[in-house]
Amino acid sequence: MRAAVVAFTRRGTELGRRLADSLGADLHAPARFAAQVGAKGWDSLEVWTARMWRERDALLFVGACGIAVRAIAPHVKDKFTDPAVVSVDEAGRFAVPLLSGHVGGANELARRVAALTGGQAAISTATDVNGLFAVDVWAEAHAMAITDRSLAKEISAALLEGREVGFASAFSHPCPAGLTEGPAELGVWVTWGTGTGPFPRTLRLAPRGLILGIGCRKGTDVKTIQAVVDEALAGYEPAAVERVATIDLKQDEPGLLAFCAARSLPLSVFSAAELAAAEGEFTPSDFVKHVTGVDNVCERAAVRAGGTLLVPKRAKNGVTVAVAGRKIP
Repeated sequence: MRAAVVAFTRRGTELGRRLADSLGADLHAPARFAAQVGAKGWDSLEVWTARMWRERDALLFVGACGIAVRAIAPHVKDKFTDPAVVSVDEAGRFAVPLLSGHVGGANELARRVAALTGGQAAISTATDVNGLFAVDVWAEAHAMAITDRSLAKEISAALLEGREVGFASAFSHPCPAGLTEGPAELGVWVTWGTGTGPFPRTLRLAPRGLILGIGCRKGTDVKTIQAVVDEALAGYEPAAVERVATIDLKQDEPGLLAFCAARSLPLSVFSAAELAAAEGEFTPSDFVKHVTGVDNVCERAAVRAGGTLLVPKRAKNGVTVAVAGRKIP
């Protein structure tokens, strides 16, 4: 978690320094005395908050909750994209998660802060207060994408009302406490697929474990790559893709880099020798071997990056795409 700690008084920076050091975070303070306390200075809290909102995963305010609330108010969007925001008083008595308690990790951050200060985490989210299963927390802990935010809210509401919520997994996950493996009107399905699911109303959770192996002709634009990827992923959840893999000859292709950047996907690159060492049956091409030194790029790259081949090579307009899936724990 990339966190920033901000304090507003000299006393606040004393606690802020302890917390920043323990959390591996930077300490920020008003410019008028920041250098004296070994903190990074800021002149405008408004400007500071806007910048940290973009750059950090968590913001920890040491001071009154009201200061934090007014600072973050213009930037609040939704719990799936907002950073975690926690406010702790200068005495360290109460750590209050203000935003992104579950998905962003503010509740957990507040607990960590309280453990460090000897104070108390003031957790107020309903599922935590009632000791119930929280789908967003569970999905985050298992590196899964929530495919329908509205259904996720319905599941929380159903649990709070005492209604049964079903659970099924294509990866043999044990049923979490509070859910049922039996029939239910509403349920959670862990899958890479895009089908309707085992319940009348099914929330699909997609583990991030799909790998795209991509090869492309020099100069191929991002739209052409995306079109072939879409075809290869037919029946699979795009949000489950965790990385792209290719041969080192293509690691600087603008279209491929743009595709990865637009989806925040890391790019793994392998030499021809590394791809040739991949184990399995692959679709050979004499032309590809002549150009790259290995008979197949997309399938071998996807497998070499740690996956088992799920979708063999799809080729169109100078682009080849294969899909592999790594083992989901």
